[in-house]
Amino acid sequence: MKDRILKTLRDLRAYAIKKGCEFSIYYQEENSHLMRFANSAISLNTNERLIRLDITAQDGRKRASYGLITNLDQVDDMKKGIDIAAEMVVHAMPLNYDPTMPTFAESFADESGFDPALPAMSNAEKLAFFNAAVEGLETDDVKLSGIFSCGDNIVAQINTRSEHTQYFRISDAQATIVLAHAKLKWEVQAEQSAYTKAALDPEPVRQDLAFLLDRYQHDAPVQLPLGSYDIVFGSAATADLLSIMNWIGFSGGSMKRGFSFLGEDKVGQKVFSDKVTLVDDPTRLETFPFKRDFTGMNREKPYPLFTGGVFDGFVWVQDDADEFGAKPTGHTVSHRSISLHGGGKDISSLEALVAQPRERDIFYVPFLHYMNIVNPSKGVVTASSRFGALLLKKDGTVAVPYNVRLTQSLLDIFGDKVAWLSKQTVAYNTSASYGARNPTAVIVPLFMRVDGLEISHSNSSY
Repeated sequence: MKDRILKTLRDLRAYAIKKGCEFSIYYQEENSHLMRFANSAISLNTNERLIRLDITAQDGRKRASYGLITNLDQVDDMKKGIDIAAEMVVHAMPLNYDPTMPTFAESFADESGFDPALPAMSNAEKLAFFNAAVEGLETDDVKLSGIFSCGDNIVAQINTRSEHTQYFRISDAQATIVLAHAKLKWEVQAEQSAYTKAALDPEPVRQDLAFLLDRYQHDAPVQLPLGSYDIVFGSAATADLLSIMNWIGFSGGSMKRGFSFLGEDKVGQKVFSDKVTLVDDPTRLETFPFKRDFTGMNREKPYPLFTGGVFDGFVWVQDDADEFGAKPTGHTVSHRSISLHGGGKDISSLEALVAQPRERDIFYVPFLHYMNIVNPSKGVVTASSRFGALLLKKDGTVAVPYNVRLTQSLLDIFGDKVAWLSKQTVAYNTSASYGARNPTAVIVPLFMRVDGLEISHSNSSY
């Protein structure tokens, strides 16, 4: 398969060279499998294999792109795509900067994150994973829903600057399991991400679900009064906050467009808690990394973003660097490999967190739902709690809070209000459900406690 893909790209390059302008060709092939559950039954079981070809023609400052869904037997259609892009670029408005088309100095291939056994999992194996994760937990009132998604993703590139190619292949899986009470309308949820079949383990998923189910079935529901709370964020909540920061924080292009809460004056300055060390780390295979970026820059070492709360600098994709006269940093990829280092707190499970003695009430928020940006220049985001929140009272008891809304600045959430980070970390899958397959995960501590955050709204029911 790999040899055939690369040969096809070289054949297309030979055809494109005759067109009188420069071309880059981006090939993406996905093998996607999805099993969906609803009302304690399989509601959908499907798979598809798609090949997308994105062709970009460039003539000086003019650039035009054309994309098609195809297969390797339709080389003539691919060549027609090159013809169309060549026709389009003639009529394109010129950019106000000189865009770079990279010259690959060597061919590069990386399949270190590919496990053929993962996309080849049988339907019986996926069902067995779900059955093991919820064994003994379903009732007439508590119903199962969720998804099991797995597959593999191939990305390959070539352009008319050289015959060299880049090739990446990654396997991935994501399991999301929800138990919902049909009458009371509460839900609890647990998830798992994997890049190899061996990394899949239903037992920790079941432990979290069983513990939360017991709390939601036996502890009293409460409406939280508005005010300030000490909050422990679970891994999913922390990962989603970092995903937003990835967009409105340390992106150089976002900063130049006024869509970031960081400015150039913040480079080298302490902006977060000294407990926060954040890197882009392509050595972590759990993040489905690219070890070269799409311009050929080496990404085989961690890239510092914040060290002890100090901002190390912006990341620059090639096109933003071209537009704003900056130096690219090797981040022209479809996703980064964000990793937040763990701290010194030794808490390895939700049950252990609940068992900790506490001097004040603690609000545990495992997930943040419907997150959106309120003010990017101040880092203000908003989201609601959902799926398994708990109020851990100082007297040792536990209550089940109705959903609340948090509207906070990332500068506060990751600032000096951070009380501790757990030593243990986990890969949380943040892959999008729409568009081309782009497996993405963030490495985060299991728990992060932040003191004194305000709740802006509080629901009176589930």
